Amino acid sequence: MAKYRIIGNMTGNSMDAIDLVLTEFDGDKMCDICTYSKPYDKDMQDKIEALRTKVCNKTRAEIAALPEFLPIHDRYVHQIAACINELCRLNGIDKRTIDAVGFHGKTLDHNPPSKARLDGTEPYTLQIGSGQMLADLTDIPVIYDFRSDYIMAGFDGAPLVPPHNAHIAASEGDGCYYNGGNTSNFALIENGTAQLGADAGPFNEYIDGYIRRHTAEMFDKDGMFGKQGKLRTGLLQTLFDFGRKYYETPLPKSGDPAYYHKDEIFDYVSVQKIPFADAVHTFEYFAAYIAVQALTLVPNNMTMPSDFILFGGGWKNPIVRRSFEDLLSGKGYILPEHRIMFDKLRQQFSALPTVRQSAFGDFMEARLFADLARYKLENKAWEVPEIIAANKKIVCGKIAYPQTNRHSYADCINRAAKSWQHE
Repeated sequence: MAKYRIIGNMTGNSMDAIDLVLTEFDGDKMCDICTYSKPYDKDMQDKIEALRTKVCNKTRAEIAALPEFLPIHDRYVHQIAACINELCRLNGIDKRTIDAVGFHGKTLDHNPPSKARLDGTEPYTLQIGSGQMLADLTDIPVIYDFRSDYIMAGFDGAPLVPPHNAHIAASEGDGCYYNGGNTSNFALIENGTAQLGADAGPFNEYIDGYIRRHTAEMFDKDGMFGKQGKLRTGLLQTLFDFGRKYYETPLPKSGDPAYYHKDEIFDYVSVQKIPFADAVHTFEYFAAYIAVQALTLVPNNMTMPSDFILFGGGWKNPIVRRSFEDLLSGKGYILPEHRIMFDKLRQQFSALPTVRQSAFGDFMEARLFADLARYKLENKAWEVPEIIAANKKIVCGKIAYPQTNRHSYADCINRAAKSWQHE
């Protein structure tokens, strides 16, 4: 069985940091050799956020024509390359021993089939990030544009993490693996196989956005602001109502910040004069609330595990985690319309739910893309549950080799961007 050393990269929707992990694979056995994380500065976050607004619902040609697009794109890729080079330098890693970089790219828009069917639109997804440019800047092969293959085959393309959770389950056990990132997502792992994977909804999206808008902090570290507030049940109801169409969409589904109406929510909070700490506390409660509400949508013919394995930085917030545990065990406030659903969920557990942190949790999403790159190198299909259920096999991603197509960076926008069906 071949062994690989691969660097995985992730820059999530929150744009809080560039995360890297160098992982050695021996089959599905994984060992992290070293990690690296560098926070983004606020200027870069603001530029990406502004670009997200401008590229929403735009075609590849329309995006490429924006005067600010290439400068922001190039700065983004150069920063990732600098971090990869720094990880290797700091840890004495000979790049010749690295088989590939698994590069996520930056998601700026996402209209998957699960949403497109409801809207009567054509599905697409938008990630930026030239794999060729990154390969040239690092002198390491880059494997990237993983989501396009799924969208073009009629699937959501997110979340991609369930098969990686299944690989980790070999050492951590079966259960519900739950990611607390900008958007939360979960995977049900049974007998070492992913049975279901789906996005749930906003997790850090409201919390981080509100903190950054009103303070100099990047996030609510240790719940320092939320601890000073209290739950506003009216705001909780409004949060659900704003995103109801998405939250009630059947599983599997994938989310995107555009679905969560962040600016409208923040305007509502301002108009209602809700105290800052109360708003933060309620956003934190809502992150946990939606994570549990999504579980009520799991089909009845699936086993609901009682063991929850958490990963992602959002779970380090004590208010979010405590609220999640309370809601799973029947405590905490539940909207009247959901009381029956939440009661039914608790009846599905075979034992009292247990919640623990994954030993692989801190760099799970970065390692995911290293794992995806490994599968591309081996020409193996990534075992996303909905694709396996459809009896299909999809080998995802593209490979860019250093210095083979220098200065030709037509790959700065992914293949499945809007209107790919007509190109």
